[in-house]
Amino acid sequence: MIDLTGTNDVPSGNTAVAMGLFDGLHYGHRTVIKRALDIAAEFPGIDPAVFTFDTLSVTSKGSGGVEYILSRDTKFELIDGLGVRYIYSPDFMNFKDLSGEEFVELVLCGKLAAKFVVCGEDFRFGAKASCGTDELNKLCKKHGIRTYTVPPVKEAHGQRISSTMIRRLINEGDMEAANMLLGSHFSFRLPVAYGRQLGRQLDFPTINQYLPKKQVMPKFGVYASKTDLGGSVYRSITNIGVKPTVGSDAPIAETYLIGFDGGDLYGEMVRVSLISFVRPEMKFADVEELKKQIASDTETVKAIPENKYRTIESPI
Repeated sequence: MIDLTGTNDVPSGNTAVAMGLFDGLHYGHRTVIKRALDIAAEFPGIDPAVFTFDTLSVTSKGSGGVEYILSRDTKFELIDGLGVRYIYSPDFMNFKDLSGEEFVELVLCGKLAAKFVVCGEDFRFGAKASCGTDELNKLCKKHGIRTYTVPPVKEAHGQRISSTMIRRLINEGDMEAANMLLGSHFSFRLPVAYGRQLGRQLDFPTINQYLPKKQVMPKFGVYASKTDLGGSVYRSITNIGVKPTVGSDAPIAETYLIGFDGGDLYGEMVRVSLISFVRPEMKFADVEELKKQIASDTETVKAIPENKYRTIESPI
């Protein structure tokens, strides 16, 4: 996938552009992108492309920002895996004052050479989100661009799948429901930080990863997880929280990799995916009590069926 962000590069030909924030890349988002992929496959000489603002640069209703579900790197990795040829993901603040017509002319025509555009029904653009799909249709028609609007994708109970819904599920620790709507396991890829090395003393060596402030925060507690070390994947146990027994100065993910004996991983970027919630975070009377609980948690995680750890297949 070719990243056009921050460059003067443009596509070599015309494109079918999927537009959206795609902050969770859930089933609804993937349906929009899949439509652009299908159009590109149908028309010779058309390449699939994605326009999406950098999530961290987006402000929402005066709240100062949007908690991201996916980091930029993970978002790009997943979009690349869908088969997209080009991506353009600029800073929202550099585009927020463009009129709808300027957006179409500068971004869709000038930067992306769009001949087809796909978005969801709730897509907004232009200064102060003044334009919707009706305005998009009219403005694109003037430039010979065909537009397609994708209806909302709903979950089993009839509710529209949204990033807001998924953030709530993650906040509540309902990882199984969140992962199902995402179409992939919620994960974070972060550097391994130095800790107190208490885990080694407990015979359960762990890796520590500090969670970014703007990332959506899972409910504090212990999770069954899987950890990817450059292609080798281990079942693992991850505690999200502030480690009340020994203390932490910020929310941290502390992960014990079951069966791993490959030495320290300090400074390495490691991906941890949360599978299911095991128990709330607890404060123990002493480290011996903590050690017994970790051993118990390990047995709980080992008993989880293998299929819970497999890649979640998207229905699109």
